[in-house]
Amino acid sequence: MTGSSTRPGPTAGRSRGFTLNVRPAAGPGGDPGAGAMTDGGRTTAETRVEKALSDDVWRRRATYASVAVASILIVVKLATYLATGAVSILSSLIDSSVDAIASVVTLLGVARALQPPDTSHRFGHGKAEPLAALAQAAFITGSAVFLGYEAIGRLFEPRPVEETTLGIAVMIFAIVMTLGLVAFQRWVIRRTGSMAIDADSLHYSGDLFMNLAVITALVLTSATGSYYWDPLFALGIAAFLVWAATRIASKALGVLMDRELPDEDRRRIVALVLEHPQSRGLHDLRTRSTGVGQQIEFHLELDSHLTLAEAHDITDAIEERVRTAFPDAQLTIHQEPAGLEDERLDNRLAGSVAHR
Repeated sequence: MTGSSTRPGPTAGRSRGFTLNVRPAAGPGGDPGAGAMTDGGRTTAETRVEKALSDDVWRRRATYASVAVASILIVVKLATYLATGAVSILSSLIDSSVDAIASVVTLLGVARALQPPDTSHRFGHGKAEPLAALAQAAFITGSAVFLGYEAIGRLFEPRPVEETTLGIAVMIFAIVMTLGLVAFQRWVIRRTGSMAIDADSLHYSGDLFMNLAVITALVLTSATGSYYWDPLFALGIAAFLVWAATRIASKALGVLMDRELPDEDRRRIVALVLEHPQSRGLHDLRTRSTGVGQQIEFHLELDSHLTLAEAHDITDAIEERVRTAFPDAQLTIHQEPAGLEDERLDNRLAGSVAHR
């Protein structure tokens, strides 16, 4: 007895061409199947789809909020820079301009990632999110290079900073706006796990520290009369931007290169599968992030005397356990008799490690 079971996660289920196949019966051993009812009388599958649709709305709202905040800050900081001539204000203005571009890229990436699967992209469009994150990293790196160039020029040719009081007031305004945006983004990230919004939030979080650095530079310049604080802090901001871009790019490349989920998640999947009384083991577990969810595949070992229908019901029950823990996952489960000796990915991987 061998077979396989593949079901799309909630993201795939949103496609108009898909129908959710709900099983009203409980699985063997009393485990709820895919059609288990919630307290409100809805199936768990229906509840997951409703949550996924709600998550889509919050993803989009987070991208709209990001673009709006960046646009407001650009206008305010541009007027302030023209009035003060402070390179620290210029650095913050450049960063807000890059934020706006990156936020638009995030908006487009999220919109693309949320499109349902089609005949050309049957796994969906989730990889658009890490692609948007990579674009953000490139924009951030470019702004850091330009800012570093400007700051070095000011070190050799210091210029007076005027209207420091106005500059400080604008930076406090920017901190309040950014703090509100980051708080909203972190809430959306906890709810949806969006990589593109996470990348967007990372450099907005950096903006909070950068704005504080700008305020410090303006205060020190006003107190000491030295014009070197301004470009020195600008160089520090440029270094932070490079660090943030590197972190964003590393995380995005991990998804694009199908890096395995964290060991903690893999151990959790194994534990959920083995909890079922009729599970005899699993092997060849493969996982990856899809950008908007996870892809989980494994071979499920079952007793060889089971009928195809019994094996299917057990697999449904195990799948429901895993999907409850990973509601955005797409699962592919291959059933085979316990004790079967065949070629396994686990053995090939162990052999490759041993020969290194």
